[in-house]
Amino acid sequence: MLALVFISIASFVTAQKVENKMKEKYRPQIHFSPKKGWINDPNGMVYYKGVYHLFFQYYPDKTVWGPMHWGHATSKDLMHWQEKPIALYPDSLGFIFSGSAVVDVNNTSGFGKKGQTPLVAIFTHHNDKEAAAGKIDFQTQSLAYSLDEGKTWIKYAGNPVLKNPGIVDFRDPKVMWYAPQKKWIMTLATKDDITFYSSPDLKDWKRESEFGKEVGAHGGVWECPDLFSLDDNGKQVWVLIVNLNPGGPNKGSATQYFTGSFDGNKFTANSTATKWLDYGPDEYAGITWSNTGNRKIFIGWMSNWLYANLVPSVAWRNALTIPRELKIKHVGNELLLASAPVKEISVIQSAPTVINGLKIAENMDMTKLLGKVKFPCRLNVEASADENFNFILSNDAGEKVHIGYDKTEGQFYIDRTESGITKFQADFPIRAIAPRFSTNKKLTLSLIIDVSSVELFADDGLTVMTAVYFPTQPFNNILVQSEKKSAIKQISYSSLKATGSK
Repeated sequence: MLALVFISIASFVTAQKVENKMKEKYRPQIHFSPKKGWINDPNGMVYYKGVYHLFFQYYPDKTVWGPMHWGHATSKDLMHWQEKPIALYPDSLGFIFSGSAVVDVNNTSGFGKKGQTPLVAIFTHHNDKEAAAGKIDFQTQSLAYSLDEGKTWIKYAGNPVLKNPGIVDFRDPKVMWYAPQKKWIMTLATKDDITFYSSPDLKDWKRESEFGKEVGAHGGVWECPDLFSLDDNGKQVWVLIVNLNPGGPNKGSATQYFTGSFDGNKFTANSTATKWLDYGPDEYAGITWSNTGNRKIFIGWMSNWLYANLVPSVAWRNALTIPRELKIKHVGNELLLASAPVKEISVIQSAPTVINGLKIAENMDMTKLLGKVKFPCRLNVEASADENFNFILSNDAGEKVHIGYDKTEGQFYIDRTESGITKFQADFPIRAIAPRFSTNKKLTLSLIIDVSSVELFADDGLTVMTAVYFPTQPFNNILVQSEKKSAIKQISYSSLKATGSK
């Protein structure tokens, strides 16, 4: 009986800590953020035995970037996350920079013992002391493995497994199994292009080829790449994701991608045009989970290196996007990579209130339509592509975020110039824009709105934007504007239940 009392008290204390955390100003309610400290790139995401593992660049001691660790969180539904003990700590070889993790089903690495299947993490060791001394080969690739389904990790005694050939930026390995040739492929960011390596056992690596010197955006260093294939009506399309900083479409950090083919040695793009996975100012370093079968699930860092160290949160700094499922879509002769919130968002989404045949008056107050607007929430909208419209998140202090569509320019926008606290960095108060790719007369829009962020998914994810903001008071209302009363055909509103990540 006494043990049961202790368990009940412990559960109550844990619940109180989670509740207190979720009440912190600007704390995301439906996005993952650590209890305390600094977070940037998602790393090592792997799905194994019904559990999604999320690792991330983490500095637990301060809320600014510092010596990198791998933080760790797990989920069974991609919505509710449990923060776990730190997985990887810095060591004599350096900080633990970005990387990936795989399920070594065939035990090619030899790390598995007595029939155990090893999970293997591949990451960059960043030797800060060598960097400070002016050396250029201070980044190398190393391994760690887990024999208890990701709970604890053992660093490989033979690290590093891939030494630096003399390149300042040599990092962020994303590894996948290439079944046709029974070998592992590493996609590695090397300055402002990509180098592919292969290995039979994750330990001995051979250079295969390079990609990207004269294609895509080159406004800054290339980081956090990812290579995978997607089904396109029975055909295989290869996708190469490359994160770039700076040089994004709305300044600073952003995620670009290429579509094409891969033969185990070389990636060949079918278009040299620059394409962006997310046009907003606040999605970066995004990559996908491994071992998810036919689904490709993506998550990114919800910030921008222009101001990531300066945003006005207190106990923690920065968060991750909603997980998104990636698919290939055709627009004319173009192959585009579309992304939409994963279907699992339904577990936190209330039954929708649907409003049809809406006749919009100027600055129509959605509380008059819905009774009350709660944040976080989701708005699904059907509208005419021939008309302008604008949704305004607002509060009693007169602070606003405008989210809308400009028919003349054929652009979506998120305007946070009046959103509250904006002066911590000159580029933060921005009106970010993104092109519309669909040619349909009917325009669809899905907005995932948290207390300090919005994610816009237009036309089934052909255009995506992510932006954060920091109002002095919580937003408590949504206004709708349009030049024509019949521009918006339907609005569907659902509240989203706080996930209480713990």
